[in-house]
Amino acid sequence: MKTREIKELNIKEIQERMDAEQEHLVRLKLNHAISPLDNPLQIKVVRRTIARFATELRQREINQ
Repeated sequence: MKTREIKELNIKEIQERMDAEQEHLVRLKLNHAISPLDNPLQIKVVRRTIARFATELRQREINQ
């Protein structure tokens, strides 16, 4: 998800999507530990998406 798209969401939606991405990351890591993923770069992409959500939440907290 792009930063521009994240900025259009409200705080509740960002939090919900961040939680969903964190669950997705846990599943990816577990699956990768059991058997290698076809594309292990998915883990990196999900981690960065979570970081984007966290950054936007923090930025909004500072601006309030």
